[in-house]
Amino acid sequence: MRVPLNDLSRVGAEAPVLSAAFARVLDRGSFVLGQEVAAFEREFAAYCGTRECVTLASGTDALELALRALGVGGGDEVVTAANAAMYSTVAILACGASPVYADVDERTLTLSPASLAPVLTPRTRAVIATHLYGRLADMEGIAQTLPARIPVIEDCAQAHGARSAAGRAGALATIGCFSFYPTKNLGALGDGGAITTGDTALAERVRALRQYGWHGKYRVAVPGGRNSRLDELQAAILRQRLPALDTRNARRQAIGHAYAERIRHPRIRVVADDIGADCVMHLAVVRCDARDALRAHLEAQGIGTDVHYPVPDHRQPVMLESCRGVSLPVTERACAQVLSLPCFPELTPSELDRVIDACNAWPG
Repeated sequence: MRVPLNDLSRVGAEAPVLSAAFARVLDRGSFVLGQEVAAFEREFAAYCGTRECVTLASGTDALELALRALGVGGGDEVVTAANAAMYSTVAILACGASPVYADVDERTLTLSPASLAPVLTPRTRAVIATHLYGRLADMEGIAQTLPARIPVIEDCAQAHGARSAAGRAGALATIGCFSFYPTKNLGALGDGGAITTGDTALAERVRALRQYGWHGKYRVAVPGGRNSRLDELQAAILRQRLPALDTRNARRQAIGHAYAERIRHPRIRVVADDIGADCVMHLAVVRCDARDALRAHLEAQGIGTDVHYPVPDHRQPVMLESCRGVSLPVTERACAQVLSLPCFPELTPSELDRVIDACNAWPG
């Protein structure tokens, strides 16, 4: 029996409540920007501890529209990390701005506050901090490093429910951006996204941008708009799943603790093994200097794995010309070493044991 990296088919217990959500929407006959979207926006804002939530079509749209709402455009620079699969880079480029990369922390692999100061310029218009693998970036350290004029965007796509003493993901900076892709800690049955913020004017600008830039129907007043709306069916699914988020995150954290405590191979190191409330274990990532050999061994044992993420942004083919001379030693080393192990709430204890035993039995 294979141990999958993730298995979205193991949601049988949810079938009755999800069916009820579908039926509720179908009975109303309203499918876009209706009661379910409005209710989910209220509930998710309350969960995150923010005044506002605006739902969107995807997490990538959330990043781009957050940048646009902040006025980022041509000639501006946005600082971000380069080890999170180009998502922030794609959004920055879509706004006509230029991505600038800072290195990441050796232990957490999130944006390093110490790496920010050397790359800031008068053109720096914003910073995107990704909460990678479910762990909060050092938001306090980042804020202390930046001048007040530079807003921070949280990329919360992997950190639904993570919290620090200052609050939950999505409430720790100027604006937070979420994805509800099916594999996320809070996932829909398709694409979806949202922004959260305490700034009502900023939220209103995103609301306009998600619907063509409208201020009133058919009256386009905000440039850069598009069609980026979460549909009623997905909002209804998310409403049903939100109350269970903390419980499901606790199961992910228990899996992470097991990996951190029981993987004892000298060449396999669990990323940031101090798992607390600030880490909701979207992914369980280890580092190994012979990653490909370890991955082949686990595959032979029937263990599913993946690499999140193998190519840093500044080494992507589309970025080579603009990133000549960029050196990010921690990022580059990590991208060559990281390997994701199975981690999802329905993973069984026996499957978890198999993964740990297979890691410890690697002859490498």
